[in-house]
Amino acid sequence: MPLDKSSQSTGITGAAKFVTSTVGNVAGGVSRTAGNVVGAAGRGIGDTVTSATGSAGKPVGDALGSVGTGVQNGAESVSRGVENAGQWKRNLNRS
Repeated sequence: MPLDKSSQSTGITGAAKFVTSTVGNVAGGVSRTAGNVVGAAGRGIGDTVTSATGSAGKPVGDALGSVGTGVQNGAESVSRGVENAGQWKRNLNRS
């Protein structure tokens, strides 16, 4: 007898999916926002260092900007994973 897929999202399972989805979306949104703030701040500090020191400080400014971008990208990836987990999705394409 085939399972009725519509019944899989009702009752306790449906309630659990609702709660985990809500928690996952909130946690993902908060971590994405934090990553965006840190990323923007890192790039801003890097630009300031480069502007204030000229060509001598450009490597340091560029490095700070790159770190900020890396943090932002990492937070985006984590956020996406948290949101997907909250929606009971699985990511089998790991690199």
